Amino acid sequence: MTVRSSRSIHEVLDDAAIPDVFADFDLAASKRHMAYDLAAADAVRRDAAAPRPAPGRRLPAPVMRTAHGRAGADLRALCAQALHRSDAADLLAKLANSRRIDPDGALHFGCLLHLAGCPEGAQFWWQFAAGAGNAAAAHCLHLLHLTRGELRDAAHWADQAAALAGGATVLGRSRTAPPPDARQPRAALRAVVRLLTVDEDDEFGRVPHPDPCLADRLGELADAL
Repeated sequence: MTVRSSRSIHEVLDDAAIPDVFADFDLAASKRHMAYDLAAADAVRRDAAAPRPAPGRRLPAPVMRTAHGRAGADLRALCAQALHRSDAADLLAKLANSRRIDPDGALHFGCLLHLAGCPEGAQFWWQFAAGAGNAAAAHCLHLLHLTRGELRDAAHWADQAAALAGGATVLGRSRTAPPPDARQPRAALRAVVRLLTVDEDDEFGRVPHPDPCLADRLGELADAL
């Protein structure tokens, strides 16, 4: 059973630390995904407006995943990659043990929540990190909105990620094999997240707080990623 924290999420964020330098998070690889994702979303939108086949007629098997499915797979892969970083446990420990939180820790906590099946909580922490200047968090939000079919919000966060990355031109996706889907979260990962203290947010609903146990168990939980 979760309990309400003595400090609300908003009180915690009021004390948030905004570092001057943000950790590199495979930004080049993230930027390579953006143009493809939005182009694919446009293709899905055009397909939705196209005439539908007659009832009973079987559609051909899709050659490629839909933009929504591809974005979901990319987001899971990015989150798993983040939590397998050598400094991920330190970032989660810093986030949990300090009154002042930093955007890079919030990015990684959001990744853990997303993989545990808590996308609303992940969105909350990613928006904090992106608002503090973290380009990787902005790209996570781009992919999250794309999975929901929210193309305007997806485009907004793609622009934010590119701007935070220094305004570099976003290139099309290279013709390499797609990253493998991250495995669906196991019961152990979901169980740990269910034990976290939560706070109620008017926009996002139940938002979990970080806990020191996450850093201690990250090596074990990585098997579920």
